[in-house]
Amino acid sequence: MHKPSYAFAPGALTHARRSAEWAGLRYSSETTASRCVRNDMPEKNETGIDAGAMCEVLVDGHFGYAATADTSAEGLQRAFDRAIATTKTASAYKAHHFNPDQRPAALGSYQSHRARALDATTLAEITDCLRAASAAMKGSDLLANRSATAMTIQTELGYFSSSGAAIEQRFDMVNVELSATAAQGLESQTRSWSHTGQFGGEAFDRVQWENEARRVAQEALELLAADNCPTGEMDLILMPDQMMLQIHESIGHPLELDRILGDERNYAGWSFVKAADFGTLRYGSALMNVSFDPTVQHEFASYAFDDGGNPAKRELLIEGGMLRRGLGSLESQVRSGLPGVANFRSASWNRAPIDRMANLNLESGTSTLDELIAQVENGVLMTTNRSWSIDDYRNKFQFGCERGQLIRNGKLGQVVRNPNYRGVTVDFWNRLAGVGKDQVAYGTPYCGKGEPSQVIRVGHASPACLFKGVQVFGGAA
Repeated sequence: MHKPSYAFAPGALTHARRSAEWAGLRYSSETTASRCVRNDMPEKNETGIDAGAMCEVLVDGHFGYAATADTSAEGLQRAFDRAIATTKTASAYKAHHFNPDQRPAALGSYQSHRARALDATTLAEITDCLRAASAAMKGSDLLANRSATAMTIQTELGYFSSSGAAIEQRFDMVNVELSATAAQGLESQTRSWSHTGQFGGEAFDRVQWENEARRVAQEALELLAADNCPTGEMDLILMPDQMMLQIHESIGHPLELDRILGDERNYAGWSFVKAADFGTLRYGSALMNVSFDPTVQHEFASYAFDDGGNPAKRELLIEGGMLRRGLGSLESQVRSGLPGVANFRSASWNRAPIDRMANLNLESGTSTLDELIAQVENGVLMTTNRSWSIDDYRNKFQFGCERGQLIRNGKLGQVVRNPNYRGVTVDFWNRLAGVGKDQVAYGTPYCGKGEPSQVIRVGHASPACLFKGVQVFGGAA
């Protein structure tokens, strides 16, 4: 992959400091490759490289930016001159008077943990895994679509500042998705599997992919013949791949401090959470413990420093059900007076960092899945998200899953299709009655936020969880 050169950083920072109180320079180079096989035929083979630098300044207590793809000495100086001019003008309208304390003078480096470098994995190896997975889904004429997709991402970041910060971080990321759709008449059902995280070539495990492919194809056929999920109030067990979305939408986004401060109001919505709720709001039951943890090996959004140079560490956001801490960078912490985390993150070299989720995890409990099921007299187990809707306060929601399985008198039973559930965030989390002990990590490359739009990677780990008395409905409702 393309490796950025940091040779011009010192000179560019010296140039900027002639007119700015502080200056920072963030280089980024990213290589993304996407491959897809559909119904045994290669369909997609794309590789893209995106590289440039973001020049940041502090002028009259206001932070401002200018991005450039020209990382020569002259290009960086021109970008800094633009940043200084626009920031000086905008400072008259600043929301807060900042100082260089919001940009730590951190030193360090980070490398994704992987057993085998992505560069050592050939296109032929990846394509072989994809075609094997597609072929493993064969077996019925009712399987209308069989797809296997792999995306690899290699990112190099360099961050330097006039106050002495010097950080280099390198990421190897993989996102694998298998999907089988069974169709008959007007009815179709899809089952899928994903494997997402910071991995190297070890992620391309042909045997694992074939096993998962056979399972999703069989389950798609099973759903095609299944009855609709029943409607009513009942207990609900959510598997880790659905808990990923539940955590993301009803914990992650509403706890972003810039959203609480109103910065997202006109685009992606506000939050039902108020500043006064921190330390006082019982967000969920006593079984609910949620951490922000960018230090987890292999989880998708792990890193050592955020894009403002703040060292990353594990922090509990919700402890024993009580809301303790928000998802807010040093800027948002100073503005709000609330505790936050190292989550000042940018999607690219040409985007300014904002408050974002990273690895947001529901901590493990003590129950096995069988023990959770045994607690249910009348309920349903749901897995793998397929649809979602939540209001712009991140309060009322309605989510649908690919597969459901009824639970009667503590035993798993009939498979049902089109299972859905709805709730209100705080009420829902206070219905948490059981937390599994086996935490599984998932992730997504597609969390959107901000103006101009930023699509970023996040990770969520969770065990299976039991919720009591939830509104459940099926496709016929």
